[in-house]
Amino acid sequence: MQGIRPLFFFVLFFLAGSYSFSQDIEFSQFYANPLTLNPALSGSTGAPRVVVNYRNQWPGLGNAYVTYHASYDMYLEPMHGGAGIDCWFDQTGNGALTTASVSLMYAYQFKISEKLQASGAVRAGYYMTALNTSKLTTRDRDSYLYEKLDHSSVGVPDFGAGIFLMYNEVLYGGVAVDHLSQPDVGFSSNERSPLYMKLTMHAGALINLDNGYRDEEREFSLSPNVLYQQQGMFHQLNLGIYLTFDPLVVGAWYRFNFENSDAVVPMLGFHWKNLFIAYSYDYSISKLNNASGGAHEVSASWRFNPVEKRRVIKAIKCPVF
Repeated sequence: MQGIRPLFFFVLFFLAGSYSFSQDIEFSQFYANPLTLNPALSGSTGAPRVVVNYRNQWPGLGNAYVTYHASYDMYLEPMHGGAGIDCWFDQTGNGALTTASVSLMYAYQFKISEKLQASGAVRAGYYMTALNTSKLTTRDRDSYLYEKLDHSSVGVPDFGAGIFLMYNEVLYGGVAVDHLSQPDVGFSSNERSPLYMKLTMHAGALINLDNGYRDEEREFSLSPNVLYQQQGMFHQLNLGIYLTFDPLVVGAWYRFNFENSDAVVPMLGFHWKNLFIAYSYDYSISKLNNASGGAHEVSASWRFNPVEKRRVIKAIKCPVF
């Protein structure tokens, strides 16, 4: 089995990078990666925020997909909106294929009415992917697929946009579009491998459970959510719910790809002062069962105290995990 894995991953890389298309990284704790989910969430808390994430998907196959993520965003009063930087690094097959992205974003926040506020954002960044040939076996390097590679690394500019709406601090939703230019990220010059445009639509509600009295220091709420993503031939729908009884948050998502069910994702989070920490596990219910080892995901974020008083636009209320 150990000898088969490198060749399996190499064939997978080549097919995904030359004949088919590249697919984005994915996190199960969507709102714990706010800038990756939607650039319009930049500066949404009204205070500086640092976020770090780690995801290990399919560890049973030998570190098939390991992803690291970090972001920073804050609200800037002179710019009437939020600015942020979002970075992630992903390695597949023990580092045989690596992908990274760095992007900057700006979100302009405004009020449509007394109860409805919005945020519109743009994203600009750089997307990089590389094949580490030293991780391949001799059989891989002698293969027909390897001979068709013209180069082992690619770097391209990348752009996106998003919008987010919140009504009466209860209902919220947004739309984000990534890879607007659909750049070529393939390793072969003879065949184009586009980074297909990705569409994300998400919505939810924040239902207060404390009989109409909102305690800002100790939240007790229920938050149902839905999220849809589409990229090339890939379609995915996620249904989830969070129960917050500060300092604890518990949640669960059900994910399916239209053709088949994918996973159930339970989550447990903890809030202490300005720190938010959560762990989730993707329990596979697809044909892979759990032989792949599912996926482990850990997130942590720190919200600094606001540096400026902000009354015109209120902080956007949505899940933190």
